[in-house]
Amino acid sequence: MRNKSTYILVLLVVLNSFSIQAQSEKQKALEAKRLKFQKELNQLNSLLFSDQKKEKSVISLVEDLNYKVSVRRDLIKVTNDQANLLTREINANQNEISSLRNQLSTLKQDYSEMIVKSYKSKSEQSRVMFLLSSEDFKQAYKRLQYIKQYADYQKEQGDLIKAKTLKLQELNTDLIRQKKDKDQLVAENRITKKELEKELKEQEKLMASIRKNMSSYASKIRQTQQQIDKIDKEIERVIKEAIAESNRKAGNSSSSKGFALTPKAKIIAKNFASNKGKLPWPVERGVVKVRYGTQQSPIDPTVKIKSNGVRIATEKSAKVKAVFEGEVSKVIVQKNYNPIIMIRHGNYITIYRNLSKFYVKPGDKVTRNQVIGEVFTNSEGESMLGFNIYKDSKPENPASWIYKM
Repeated sequence: MRNKSTYILVLLVVLNSFSIQAQSEKQKALEAKRLKFQKELNQLNSLLFSDQKKEKSVISLVEDLNYKVSVRRDLIKVTNDQANLLTREINANQNEISSLRNQLSTLKQDYSEMIVKSYKSKSEQSRVMFLLSSEDFKQAYKRLQYIKQYADYQKEQGDLIKAKTLKLQELNTDLIRQKKDKDQLVAENRITKKELEKELKEQEKLMASIRKNMSSYASKIRQTQQQIDKIDKEIERVIKEAIAESNRKAGNSSSSKGFALTPKAKIIAKNFASNKGKLPWPVERGVVKVRYGTQQSPIDPTVKIKSNGVRIATEKSAKVKAVFEGEVSKVIVQKNYNPIIMIRHGNYITIYRNLSKFYVKPGDKVTRNQVIGEVFTNSEGESMLGFNIYKDSKPENPASWIYKM
């Protein structure tokens, strides 16, 4: 019976430790998210809101503010999740502390009664008499085993009291820390919510001015999208030409949709693919202002923004770096838009758009993190790098490739 009780106790301890570990892992994941959003907000403030001397367009201001509001809401949500998880952990710890105190009280009482009983009835002399009064050797042996088991049980109970006392002390320490952590999170969230309220008022003020002439602003957004679409078409044309040329050289059909790869190019492509999710950012500091895919305009929800890559807001004249080793296949320099660098990595292509300067030319071999140019900064002080990844002629989501994008 005692072995069964011990087994149940051990099982409960193991299950409880798994539960605590699971909660701890979840808390770590939430903390990592919270720090990520805090870092993103700091970068947003530094990159998009620090230079008050520059007069930004209302569209840029709204886009920046919408992004900031979105990140701040994410921060509030994850902080709330952390606080709620801590509340559950605190409640669980308080229940366990209460249970442990009751168990400890019972154990101490039982142990005290057992010691008193042992003292009264099981002195050294009575133990000897207990053994000598045995009818035969077999009974004496059984009585000796009983005395040993009883002594072991006393020791076991004493050890159990010590273990539960230590566990109680640990839980009390954890409880104090958890309450302190929760208070800090709640205080931080209170400040964050006040900041959000101010930003929402500012956002509404800007939107009110936009609504007065919505058609004009919507027209500007469509014009910008048309320019981006034009650049996208030019990039796709250049890629298709490069694919056709690679297949002509290999003696393949020029209608092939993928690059004809040499053995060396296959190795580079394989290495590039194996780094999915681990590639470095193309700039030292930046936040993704426009993500991959089709999305609604923050100014006019009826206007769709299509992005074959990402647009990264960065610092003035930021250095642009190649995200992987490869060969410069094309540098597009045309009158209507800023320079574009295209780098091939086997059948993958990384594209760096909206540059003011470029330091490479077609045919150059580049290494990972090599500086290849600088980002263009417009008259409003905005530095925005366009970044694309293509596999053959199909665009890929850069966020799936770049580490923590």
